[in-house]
Amino acid sequence: MDLQYLRRLVKIFDDSSVVDFRIEEEGLKLRLSKTPLTSAGAPAPPVVHVQSGPSAHDVLPAQQASAPQTETSAKAEAPAPSSESAADANVHIVTSPIVGTFYRAPSPESEPFASVGDRVAEGQTLCIVEAMKLMNEIESDVSGMVVKVLVENAQPVEFGQPLFHVQTS
Repeated sequence: MDLQYLRRLVKIFDDSSVVDFRIEEEGLKLRLSKTPLTSAGAPAPPVVHVQSGPSAHDVLPAQQASAPQTETSAKAEAPAPSSESAADANVHIVTSPIVGTFYRAPSPESEPFASVGDRVAEGQTLCIVEAMKLMNEIESDVSGMVVKVLVENAQPVEFGQPLFHVQTS
């Protein structure tokens, strides 16, 4: 991967509202990830993860010189719960693990996977998020009742964006 190309990708990513970006090209895997705002209100610098063979060491040092990066734990990358969810501890928020297009049903003629009032089991499919022409089934990570669908059908969603509220008890 060309260093100038990599710098352009980082610049475009940094200027966009996208919070997580992944690309694989010529055996090089690149992941760019933004963290939430710092306490001062300024956006945190992007996090760059590069996986590859020996060429990753050639690309990474030059990239580090062009923009500061920080390594974060998985806990820091998780989206912060909304104030609405803090008010009711029994409401679980199902978020999008990827950027893509949200679909409530497997096809336009089909019934939605889950609607308000439906009881869902852990592991049950709630929706599909299409990313790069791949249909990714998003499953519930808790059992309970769907109390709110937060996204309209066929709308774009971001990484970490809340999709459903599920009442757990």
